[in-house]
Amino acid sequence: MPELPEVETYRRFLDELVIEETITVFEVKDAHVLAADEAVLRAALVGRTVVQTSRLGKNCFLHLDDGRVLVLHFGMTGDVGAYRDEADAPRFTRVALHLGSGLRIAFVDPRKFGRIRLAESVGAYQEAKKLGPDALDITTEQLGAALGRRKTLLKPLLLDQRLTAGLGNWIVDEVLFQAKIHPERVAGTLTETEIKRLHSAIQLVLRTAIQHEANYRNFPASFLIHAREWDDSATPGTDKHRFCPVHPGTEIEKTYVGGRATYTCPVCQPRG
Repeated sequence: MPELPEVETYRRFLDELVIEETITVFEVKDAHVLAADEAVLRAALVGRTVVQTSRLGKNCFLHLDDGRVLVLHFGMTGDVGAYRDEADAPRFTRVALHLGSGLRIAFVDPRKFGRIRLAESVGAYQEAKKLGPDALDITTEQLGAALGRRKTLLKPLLLDQRLTAGLGNWIVDEVLFQAKIHPERVAGTLTETEIKRLHSAIQLVLRTAIQHEANYRNFPASFLIHAREWDDSATPGTDKHRFCPVHPGTEIEKTYVGGRATYTCPVCQPRG
């Protein structure tokens, strides 16, 4: 599932291709991914120039020269691509933006859970969707205020996009491991020091993921993500990835918190 690091990687890819380019054709191969009327989108986009890109959480924005934004949300399997000839269109291309340069930008989505829509501005979209500040931009003070005296378990609260936009399941697990905080801590019980650790861990995890272009196999061996079933890249040919990188004799535990698969180290993250 595309999380904040993947979407930031997509944004940077698009940024190199679409800035100052005019959209000449809005080609729809499968209208299922449209969250607005096709004709309305086509009328709004064709002839418009993309002046910048931005991102908020898991949403990518193409800013048009009339002030509006095209919003790309990638759902569970969304991606972007670029091609010039129809024969080279990526498989599962649902929508293609034809640019004045002759390049075509593909919105690729095998399972069709992604959505494309138009918004008056990023701020208007953020307000309509009730999204909190981007996880890379949230300050320690904002994070502390959001947690406040909340009696909610910490992990489900961090997954709530109204608190901060962009934290997905594996990211929250990694953040809490790096911050040495148990996911079932009640949010309001965190100390000022723990909130600072939590904020620093959010920055560390997201910036590391973006640096590696969301290629998780290249993450440091000190990251918890390698303990998940689908990644043994930190210790190829062994089962050492199932154990805590800080306490090698301690096996990572898998439980469910708020219905979500959750990985923790019982030594690094005591329940408290």
